[in-house]
Amino acid sequence: MSETAHPSTQRGRIETEFARPGALALSGPEGILYDFNYGCRVQVPVDGWRVRMTDLDTFNVLLDEAVEANAVITSRRKYFVRFLLEVFDGSRLVFSHSYNATGKKVLLRMHALALGDSLAWVPVIDAFRKQHDCEVSLPLPAHLQPLFRDGYPDLNIATEVELDRQNGTYYATYYLGLLKPFSERDHQPTDPRVSNMQDMIAYLLGVPCEERRPNVVIENKTRTIAERYVCIATQSTAQCKYWNNPRGWPTLIEHLKTLGYRVLCIDRDKQYGNAEYMNLMPEGAEDFTGNRPLQERMSLLHHADFFIGLGSGLSWLAWAARTPVVMISGFSHPSTEFRTPYRVINFHGCNSCFNDTTTEFDAQNFAWCPRRFDKSQPFQCTAVITPEFVMRVVDKLIAERSLIQTQTQAQAF
Repeated sequence: MSETAHPSTQRGRIETEFARPGALALSGPEGILYDFNYGCRVQVPVDGWRVRMTDLDTFNVLLDEAVEANAVITSRRKYFVRFLLEVFDGSRLVFSHSYNATGKKVLLRMHALALGDSLAWVPVIDAFRKQHDCEVSLPLPAHLQPLFRDGYPDLNIATEVELDRQNGTYYATYYLGLLKPFSERDHQPTDPRVSNMQDMIAYLLGVPCEERRPNVVIENKTRTIAERYVCIATQSTAQCKYWNNPRGWPTLIEHLKTLGYRVLCIDRDKQYGNAEYMNLMPEGAEDFTGNRPLQERMSLLHHADFFIGLGSGLSWLAWAARTPVVMISGFSHPSTEFRTPYRVINFHGCNSCFNDTTTEFDAQNFAWCPRRFDKSQPFQCTAVITPEFVMRVVDKLIAERSLIQTQTQAQAF
């Protein structure tokens, strides 16, 4: 079936806004062209030749039909499949190729990339590179590149413009992201709502599912703050991700101070929200906000006793820096993010709407609250998380890691 044989509006939107497959890159015998850039693709020079596409792992024949000359024939599935591509002229086998990326160039594009996404997905991308022994090019925005360049020297990390200048010919291209509708199965094999942030990309790239902490290299490990301190991040990109208990942060910060900690707020924004909801840096925290380099954030996190944050990118950054993380989140189920023994969720209230397969997270709606938007207590999932609950988790972390110590000991780190 040709690429135009499935006129789904949503599929067309994804192709237009996300994928850039370009011309077929590889030449076969007798004028056949093919590649795996945006699915298994082939073009034949003769009307009536038959194209067969088979999944070599599941043994399913995914396409087997006569095609028109010079039409680009493409598989529906755009995620990784180990294809066997065959072309027949009647009973004569004209061409056969089994997917093999060893030593070849593969492009992996990440859609709508955020800090947390990149930290979750780059280790999976590198696992794909190792599994296939291929050359992977990975476009990343310039501000994210310092996190990964030293830790992943075998990935060709560059901006989109720089990769375009390289004029590379790619054997295969895969597009990574949480693609809507989440029920769509041409571009992603599983529903992102039922897989964690790493597993959904592992399924898409065909690598084993396992937790992979990103290998980030902290350029400057010099301690600049002598006193014991913790880092917090209170801002996020949607109100449902915030800790929506008005007593929460001020009470917790006061508790941390009584334990002898300085409390550094390392959000990019001192205030964030919209006309209806505006979230300010909590009282009592020291202002380390600002659009600072991520390596600077990593240096601060490296010497923090622990980090307290939300289901957002700075929590992933703290985890990457191997700083103990207290994560406060109710909109997502704990299985969504990396594992931490200090995950905070209150199952007595409404929770885990992000993982609800009857609704879809709307990143364009800052006030998204699909179950309680018209009720008396929206964002109940974190409104019912009390500061006392979080304080108990913090105290457990401190006790388990024997963090309470004298200032002299702290300065020795």
